[in-house]
Amino acid sequence: MKAHAQVPHGKAPDSKRHRARRGVVQALYQWQLTSQDPDEIAEQFHEGEALNRADRAYFDLAFTGVTTRREDLELALDPFLERASSELDPVERAVLWLGAWELLYNADIPAPVVINEAVELAKAFGGTNGHSFVNAVLDAAAKAWGRDAPSSS
Repeated sequence: MKAHAQVPHGKAPDSKRHRARRGVVQALYQWQLTSQDPDEIAEQFHEGEALNRADRAYFDLAFTGVTTRREDLELALDPFLERASSELDPVERAVLWLGAWELLYNADIPAPVVINEAVELAKAFGGTNGHSFVNAVLDAAAKAWGRDAPSSS
């Protein structure tokens, strides 16, 4: 079994899949703020530069997966939140939706990878302590969902 290398503190991973996740979070943020049709948003991202050197197929899979299952994702995350999903910062909500979608619908991605990616995205786009909140929620969810994610230190 191949060990997952930890990303040095403060340095985001640089892979096609990570770039796709960045695009998904940005697209989900736009979707929340504009209520624009998800297909239109995806088209804008494909036409723009946000997906340069990104795994475009994964962007499409994840963005469509989250937007079509948003209500299910919110219900699944609800037990791990201290407040209503509607009260969350839009960036944190987008990162949590993506992380939950990956944990629930992509068993081939190890939970520690999902959580690490989510934390890095929250650091890149979210508020000062948003990454700690994202880490705690997804870690608890992964354990409850049987994904055996170790606690971060």
